[in-house]
Amino acid sequence: GAGPMTTPLRVLIGCECSGIVRRAFAARGHDVWSCDVKPAEDGSNRHIVGDLLDHLDDGWDLLAVMHPPCTRLTNSGVRWLTAPPPGRTLADIWAELDAGAAFFSACWNAPIPRRAIENPVMHKHAKSRIVNFRPATQSVQPWQFGTDPAGPDNVKKRTCLWLHGLQPLVPTGTLDGTTARDDIHKASPGPDRAARRSRFFPGLADAMADQWAGPVTHEAQA
Repeated sequence: GAGPMTTPLRVLIGCECSGIVRRAFAARGHDVWSCDVKPAEDGSNRHIVGDLLDHLDDGWDLLAVMHPPCTRLTNSGVRWLTAPPPGRTLADIWAELDAGAAFFSACWNAPIPRRAIENPVMHKHAKSRIVNFRPATQSVQPWQFGTDPAGPDNVKKRTCLWLHGLQPLVPTGTLDGTTARDDIHKASPGPDRAARRSRFFPGLADAMADQWAGPVTHEAQA
């Protein structure tokens, strides 16, 4: 892991309104803020309501973008690039792809020494639009970071992580995946389906905070 630190890191958690990842870093003593277009669900005053891209230059040590809103980049939606869904035009879909790729690219190339971006597997049209594109560093499953079969982490959801200046996460859990729930993909349709699909997982959040930042220890004054 990262080991103890004597000064807090300035951490920006992008595209998160649940506060799960923010609270994991805060619990270890870091100066952490979340940023999303929506307000913080936990009412925290350490949340910026706005466009993440407006805040990348504010002197952060670590950026973690948890679920970028770039659905057009993913393999699962590649069919819409040739046959748009009802009521949409091809131009709309490709414009959304361009915007999503520009968003990912800005985060991936941000002037921040440690960067982590979570995104599903991307198709070739997305990859070709991202500056300095590299394949994902690793892919993890939430259940790899869980210990309770009935807990929130025991879920199947392949999560790809693009890492710069950070070590790949080492699983911390005791589950083997055989009892992991499929409930992400089977989430019932409804207005909050997208929000439920992009919920984050406390075990994975704790692993990120421990392994990428670690606890801040204030050394005793001589």
